[in-house]
Amino acid sequence: MSNLSTPAAQLPWMRKRSPRSTPRSGSPVDENGEKKIPSRILVLGSGNFGSCLADHLATSDLHVDVWLWSRDAATVKSLNEDHKNPKYLTEHVFPEWLRAVGPELPDKEFLGTMDMLLFSIPTPGLRKFLESVNPLLDHDSLPLLAFVNKGIEAKTKALTLEIIADTLGPLAARQAIFISGPSFAKEVVKRQPTTVSVVSISEEHALKVSELFHQPWFRCYPGTDPIGVELAGALKNVYAIAAGVADGLGFENNTRAGLVTRSLAEMTRIGQAYGASPLTFLTLAGVGDLFLTCSSPNSRNYTVGYRLGQGQKLDEIVKTLGSVAEGVSTAEGLHEIIKEIGVEAPIAEAMYSVLYEGLSARDAAEELMNFPAAKREIEVCAGTGHAAAILSKLRTD
Repeated sequence: MSNLSTPAAQLPWMRKRSPRSTPRSGSPVDENGEKKIPSRILVLGSGNFGSCLADHLATSDLHVDVWLWSRDAATVKSLNEDHKNPKYLTEHVFPEWLRAVGPELPDKEFLGTMDMLLFSIPTPGLRKFLESVNPLLDHDSLPLLAFVNKGIEAKTKALTLEIIADTLGPLAARQAIFISGPSFAKEVVKRQPTTVSVVSISEEHALKVSELFHQPWFRCYPGTDPIGVELAGALKNVYAIAAGVADGLGFENNTRAGLVTRSLAEMTRIGQAYGASPLTFLTLAGVGDLFLTCSSPNSRNYTVGYRLGQGQKLDEIVKTLGSVAEGVSTAEGLHEIIKEIGVEAPIAEAMYSVLYEGLSARDAAEELMNFPAAKREIEVCAGTGHAAAILSKLRTD
């Protein structure tokens, strides 16, 4: 895929950022005296996207106070002294007023002063992390809880919404907010125009976080289908591996266009059978993120697929990748979900076979192209009640 070499247009907000002259003294309040916008935010996780969003919030027009937690002491030291992350976005200079904390988790008193906790923790480790955070929260006065991970827990097949319900309780899950969409971290920190979906079961909470993140360079579209958005965000990682495989095998534009289109059809079919709205898969969190991750070498999941297509072994790829590609673990959980809901998803199943059953990338491509002719291009699936079962967990008597 060709890369455009023309420098990005310099829009007003992309100019050098001015330092804050004064610390934020407080947030605007509504007629009831409650804050309209959270003013104290802790980002948990200093990887690519956690660091990028901490930078975004710290340099926004709202002048909120932001802390970034890292489990790595060297990263905390570097961010506070040199204003650089030594592992991620290494060329970017973070604002001096962004404060890093860690490697220990902040205590209950500190967390109690936060208006929002933003979790940027990979899905495989999220359950254990939330279990450690749970006793530090005041459940009578929860801060906003936002999540940006994308994946399905491999062994339990749980979405993040279920993990939250299991660890933090039904109320936290009902109020949890999910941010998803085509948003590479290195482009967000350059203030290149970016658009995302911001969703929650609670429309009120989705709107609050949309307002917080929304900037001239970062548009937010609120919604109320977190199950669909979570499925879309998780599934597109598996299909990004497939796109990388195709490119690694040397296939070109016809193949990619067909693969992305059929991947969207599979995602929608799985989501609808699961109980999500099929329209969610046409949003930024659906087709938007799918297109981005299937068409760019900057995608970790695409990179895994590309290297598989080139003949490298998965263990070697994961060892040298340098960051988490959530599509690898998601493929395992998705395989079980597909069996449970009984839908055809040949691309996703082929990726499972490549990742976990030793099928070669070339043989997977051959099997997919020899798949029996479809009766029709689009199939409508009846829901299986999985979404209803998740939502029932979140109800209280």
